[in-house]
Amino acid sequence: MKQSDVLIKPYVTEKSLNLMNGTPIQKFKDGNKIEFLVNRDADKADIKTAFEEYFEVKVEKVWTRIQKDGKHAIIKLAEGYSAEDVGTRVGVF
Repeated sequence: MKQSDVLIKPYVTEKSLNLMNGTPIQKFKDGNKIEFLVNRDADKADIKTAFEEYFEVKVEKVWTRIQKDGKHAIIKLAEGYSAEDVGTRVGVF
């Protein structure tokens, strides 16, 4: 699978915006995550590689789930990288 076919678009909801910043209940330690719609055939390794190459960041972990509107990937960035910066670059804000 080509790298350009893996990431489709960012998925923006109130809950996904909370993933970027974290929540007050967890003292904002659960943030630094961003959610994307991805190709249904992409596995976690493909998503991690494509995201790291496209945005020039390091990914710590990837979670995936399949819903009616497609496959969603929640991507946690490594320490020292900001999900808000990536969100700004792709037009989430």
